[in-house]
Amino acid sequence: MTEESPEAFQHVSRKSGLQIWTINNMKMVPVPDQAFGNFFEGDCYIVLYRSQGSSNSMDIHYWIGNSSSQDEQGAAAILVTQLDEFLGGSPVQHREVQAAESSKFRSYFRNGLIYKKGGVDSGFRHVESNVYKILRLLHIKGRKHVTATEVEVSWSSFNSGDVFLLDMGKVIVQWNGPQSNRSEKLKAMLLAQDVRDRERGGRAQIGVVEGGDEEDSPELMKIMRAVLGQRSGKLKEAEPDDTPDRHQQTANIRLYNVSDESGKLVVQEVAMQPLTQDLLHSTECYIVDQGGLSVLVWKGKEASIEERRSALGRAVGFIKAKNYSSSTNVEVMAEGGESAMFKHLFISWTEKGQTKGLGNVYTTGKIAKVEQVKFDVMELHARPELAAQQRMVDDASGQVQIWRIEDLELRELHPSSFGQFYGGDCYLVLYTYKRASKLQYILYMWQGRHATQDEITSCAYQAVAMDNKYSGVPVQVRVVMGKEPRHFLAIFKGKLIIFEGGTGRAGVTNPGPGARLFQVRGTHEMNTRATEVPARSSSLNTNDVFLLKTDHTIYLWYGKGCSGDEREMAKAVADVLSRQDKQVVMEGQEPAEFWVALGGKAPYACDKRLQKEETPHSPRLFECSNQTGRFRMTEVEDLTQEDLDQDDVMLLDTWEEIFLWIGRSANEYETKEACNSALEYLRTHPAGRDPDTPIISVKQGYEPLTFTGWFNAWDPQKWSGGSSYEEMKQNLGDVASISQITVNLNNTELSKGSAGGSSGGAGYSAPGGPAQFSSPPSYKLHLGTGGGSCGPSSSATPGGQDCLSTTFSTTLSPTLSSPSLGPSITLVPSTTPAPRTGEYLGPELLINKSPNELPKGVDPNRREDYLSDVDLENLLGCSRSGFQRLPRWRQNDLKKKAGLF
Repeated sequence: MTEESPEAFQHVSRKSGLQIWTINNMKMVPVPDQAFGNFFEGDCYIVLYRSQGSSNSMDIHYWIGNSSSQDEQGAAAILVTQLDEFLGGSPVQHREVQAAESSKFRSYFRNGLIYKKGGVDSGFRHVESNVYKILRLLHIKGRKHVTATEVEVSWSSFNSGDVFLLDMGKVIVQWNGPQSNRSEKLKAMLLAQDVRDRERGGRAQIGVVEGGDEEDSPELMKIMRAVLGQRSGKLKEAEPDDTPDRHQQTANIRLYNVSDESGKLVVQEVAMQPLTQDLLHSTECYIVDQGGLSVLVWKGKEASIEERRSALGRAVGFIKAKNYSSSTNVEVMAEGGESAMFKHLFISWTEKGQTKGLGNVYTTGKIAKVEQVKFDVMELHARPELAAQQRMVDDASGQVQIWRIEDLELRELHPSSFGQFYGGDCYLVLYTYKRASKLQYILYMWQGRHATQDEITSCAYQAVAMDNKYSGVPVQVRVVMGKEPRHFLAIFKGKLIIFEGGTGRAGVTNPGPGARLFQVRGTHEMNTRATEVPARSSSLNTNDVFLLKTDHTIYLWYGKGCSGDEREMAKAVADVLSRQDKQVVMEGQEPAEFWVALGGKAPYACDKRLQKEETPHSPRLFECSNQTGRFRMTEVEDLTQEDLDQDDVMLLDTWEEIFLWIGRSANEYETKEACNSALEYLRTHPAGRDPDTPIISVKQGYEPLTFTGWFNAWDPQKWSGGSSYEEMKQNLGDVASISQITVNLNNTELSKGSAGGSSGGAGYSAPGGPAQFSSPPSYKLHLGTGGGSCGPSSSATPGGQDCLSTTFSTTLSPTLSSPSLGPSITLVPSTTPAPRTGEYLGPELLINKSPNELPKGVDPNRREDYLSDVDLENLLGCSRSGFQRLPRWRQNDLKKKAGLF
């Protein structure tokens, strides 16, 4: 195979996006775009995804069907390794097994995966000339990532908890189990529409039956009974959804060095969690084992070629040696191309060329070249990604109000005391600013280290009350003393002082007179704070500035490692702290009184400055839901705005902060449990995360820039334009009232058989595109009364059992069907038919033309249908199938830019 590698990969495109091949005779055969998301259970596939943007990262997945042969699996593994080398060794490799795919793999197919019976060996093809000659039943599972499995076309396949699609080519009936939830119904409908638009060219019709109210859809039920027969007995009980661990980080994380010395696989444990990056050496290959939940392989850049090539095989051997499930996910990555999940398993992760310091520069790019851009608050609204990276919604010049919790009630503070926080108190800080001429709010809940539990609880209660007062608009941020986020620091313009204990309440006596020591950190007014530390010599640090307040003076102690900016900020804080005389003390030149105030001279930190580096961890998004009856967290890969489900709570981890995004329809239990899960997520994180990391609650429709900036192309109007399941279903009914389809059970032909196709092996397949017809196709429907299978034209089974021969045709009719035509169904005509091949028009006849200037018969709202595939891709920048998969608002945006709107 090695010599054939260049030829085998000649069709591999360098463009961003998705490419898929199936393995046929040990070679890679391209899968057409129209068939993306359809996987034959008897085959193996290779999937290449190249991301857009500056990172240009690549992922290679090889997918193993449950019925695929060992030869095909072996060929796929070899081809993946060769493809990785062909692409320079930078892609991350993934091993995927049917029904146990990683969230990243499923994220490529947002409308779902369809598992089809058969494969190459049984004569099935990915392209079918007659895309309407289909009869299959799809069992829909999943909420965030949907899978559709072909099952026997029979009532015995149904159950009360799931959604099923009865696909008859020109007609798709969605049957919703009585116990299925709204999200499952919505996902199934999106999948049905995707099949209609992508596989049938928009010509199939969709109808919906609510399983708990079948009598409300008599026409559709007549068709279902004609195909499935009369249902006898009760439906099967609901099947439980897969319930993976809440977030695969609580497993026991172990690092192994793997070698094959003397021809044997040798596994040697190196370390347990928490892991550190310095454990990885460039000359070696390693395996990180997440307790069998997933296995990640790291290839050092100086490891031998043979070791790098055998990394994937070693991972599979490791799984077998550990007796892990054969469906265990595997990732293989090269040094410098680590995945976000891999980096999150380490306490810290530093990229080559990473900048140091606090808030000085903004870094674009993760692995490749590093672009350094100076931070300018004026760019925040123009560049939301900058706002997210800097954790700044604005320049902190908005209005501030502060309340302290006193006797479990709120007491508003005078502005003269703003910026002084006591460790024995809790505070609410309301920040108000304008965005696009609309008022926005951030509500900080600051919790003192020594506040009572009653005060902390009251603080949370009062925050809810204030949130209600402002109609749920404020973004709520939990702030633990000493862990203040950047924007909170910026509000106080470099004059934030945090007292270790005591209280700011009037009439309460704080600790008596004596020396108090404050550590000052920050280089400008946007990032400076002074924190009280124990007044003793051991608290000093040669890298910082300290303020020592005594009864008569304030000493400004400048460590040898501090900067001029830090000294200037310390002077400003000293003026706020006291009006006493100031005395500058350089490290090494302290007067005796200085040491006396600290209780005597003692050793302190004198190490060379190692400023904290902000690690470039990629954000991770999790769905928090209990709609399956059990609360769980599921990771969502390649986060986009579309991933935010209004029925759930989503957790966004940006490393410095945790966001809880609350959908409009999320229930109270999910909201409450999500807060607890965020704390548990931090506590159990394998990298030893700080449990006091700020947790920010964001409500749907009121997202700040620090949240939206993590999403590419955020659309603030999306929430007002999106359709719920009920709205989509209602739209189906609205269209049906204008134009109906009459299904006459005396005119059409369909072959009823198992989901695997006919016995002859020439069954249906995943269609590769819409076929063209001058008139509706005709099929014959044979309904067997026994256990046999009816042939395509006979009226009896091979075993002599009777079949009921029934025919029906599908024709568009502007009027209601008459009883003489037989049972009729009300379905939605979807889209205007596109012109047939050979009838395409030149772009010059369609671009920037008013409706009156268009050629006769051209629909001005669907000009793209009259372009050839080549012209469409040149104008819109994507293939026809790719365009059809985009949301409507995105389609319109591309059409406007191309002059087709």
